[in-house]
Amino acid sequence: MNNQPNDPLHGITLKEILEQLVAFYGWEELDKRIRINCFCINPSINSSLKFLRKTPWARAKVEELFVLYTLKNN
Repeated sequence: MNNQPNDPLHGITLKEILEQLVAFYGWEELDKRIRINCFCINPSINSSLKFLRKTPWARAKVEELFVLYTLKNN
């Protein structure tokens, strides 16, 4: 039984979220939308994942942008 049927993030990993956002927006646009250094100084999926997993406020901003991206593109 799915306990969170209305949660757009249910079943999606942080890596998948970040890969989709990078594919859609690119690193430069992500940096404009969410001002964190891992998006502007030598950006990579791995370095960004390390930072986002340690930093709840940044992860929340990325997840929020993903929800907006998902709603806009569906």
